[in-house]
Amino acid sequence: MNYKTPGVYVEEIAKFPPSVAQVETAIPAFIGYTEKGPKNEPTRISSMLEYEALFGKAKNETFSLNEVPATTTPTVKPRTVTAELDTPNPFKMYYAMQMYFANGGGSCYIVSAGTAAGYPASVAKVDLEKGLNTLEKEDEPTLIVFPDAEGLASENEAYQLYNSALDQAELMKDRFIIMDVLGSVSAFRTAGPSSGPSGERLKYGAAYYPKLETVLTYSYDPEVVEVSGETLEHWKTNDSELYNLAKAAIESIKVVIAPSSSMAGVYAKVDSTSGVFKAPANVGLNYVVAPTEKISHEDQEILNVHPEAGKSINAIRTFTGKGTLVWGARTLDGNSNEWRYISVRRFFNMVEESVKKATERFVFEPNTANTWIRVQTMIENFLNQQWQDGALAGSKPEEAYYVSVGLNKTMSAQDILEGRMVIEIGMAAVRPAEFIVLRFSHKLQEA
Repeated sequence: MNYKTPGVYVEEIAKFPPSVAQVETAIPAFIGYTEKGPKNEPTRISSMLEYEALFGKAKNETFSLNEVPATTTPTVKPRTVTAELDTPNPFKMYYAMQMYFANGGGSCYIVSAGTAAGYPASVAKVDLEKGLNTLEKEDEPTLIVFPDAEGLASENEAYQLYNSALDQAELMKDRFIIMDVLGSVSAFRTAGPSSGPSGERLKYGAAYYPKLETVLTYSYDPEVVEVSGETLEHWKTNDSELYNLAKAAIESIKVVIAPSSSMAGVYAKVDSTSGVFKAPANVGLNYVVAPTEKISHEDQEILNVHPEAGKSINAIRTFTGKGTLVWGARTLDGNSNEWRYISVRRFFNMVEESVKKATERFVFEPNTANTWIRVQTMIENFLNQQWQDGALAGSKPEEAYYVSVGLNKTMSAQDILEGRMVIEIGMAAVRPAEFIVLRFSHKLQEA
C-alpha cells in the first residue's frame, strides 16, 4: 500500500490457498401434483411433516365395500367385509414422498404442477413440462423424479417427458434423471427415451423396473366411503365391529407405485453413508412388500445388457433371506465403456460442478503462471481428497488424477490473447464390481 499518513497499519497476509467445496450430490426435485401449495415454484423441504404442511396429503380414493353376514350353516363363518379399490387416481406424489423419506431421503425440492384449489381431473404432460422448466433456474437440484408420470395418457407421453428432462440434464450437466419403465420392457427399448440429437444424453439417466407393492395404504374419507348403505363415519359410532372390519378391508389393499421415488431415497442414503462414487445398488428397500413382477437371473440378462438399443434397465429383485434389493447400477447408456455406470456419471457431475464453482473466483484474474499455479494446486488438493476417500483408483495420486494448465500445455498464445484459461483434468474413477467371477480348480497332490 502507498502509505501517506503516519500511523499503524494492519495487513493480513493470506497463507492458505483457495479450495474447492464439494457440492451436494443427492438433492432430488419431485415434479407432480399436490393437494395444495404454490404452483410451479420449486420449494425446498426436509421432512414428510414439512411436505404435509405445505402441500397437503394424498387425494382420497373410493372403495366398493360389501358386508358378508356371519353364518352358522352349513358351516360357521364370522362376519366379514370385502373391499375393492375403484379406479385409482393417478396422483402419486404423496405416496412417493413417503417412499423417498422411508428409504433414506433428506432435503429435496417439490415442484407442484397442480393448483392450490386441489387436484385436476387428470395428469397432463404440459403441466409436468412447465414444472420441469422451472428447474432450469435452480442450481441446487441434482436428481429429477416424476412420481405422476405413470398417470399420463400414454407411455409415449411419459417417455417424451423423460426426453425433455434428459435434454435439461445434458444442457446443465449437473443433474441426473431417475426414470421408471412404465409399460413393457420392449416398448421402453423401442419408444422410450432416446439418445437425442447429440447422441449423448442417455448417460444422464437411469431406469428401474418393475413397480413395487408397498406397505402403504390408500387415503380415503370415512364420511364418503359406504358399506351396507351408510358411511364408515356412521358405523364408527353405531357399529364399531362393522367399522373396524371395513377399515381393515380397505387397509389390506396396498399402494402400488413406480420405483423412482424409492430410488431417489437410496441415492441419498448411499451418498451420505459411502459417497457418490459408490453404486446405488445391492441395497434393500424399505416399505416394500415385493416387486409386482418376479425377475429371475435369466430375465435380468436382457434387462442389464442389451446389445442393440443399449438401454440398460436396472432390476429390482426379491432374494430369499435378503428381501427386496436394487440389483442394477447402470445408466441408460449401457453400451458405453465411459458412462455405463450411474456412480461414474454422478461422480463426474459432482466434480465438474464443484470445480466450476470454485474456479469462478479466478474470472478476470491475470492469465499468468501465478494464477495457473494457484488454480492447479486448488484442484489437485480437491482431487487428492477424493482419492483418499476412495473415489479414484490408483495406488498413488499420479495414477488417480492429473491437472494440467499452462502455456504450450493446454493453451496457445492465441488462447491467452483471447482471454481463455484452459484447464485439463483427468480422473480414474472407481467402477463397481458388477460381475464377480470365482474360479476354482483342483490342486494336485504334492509329495
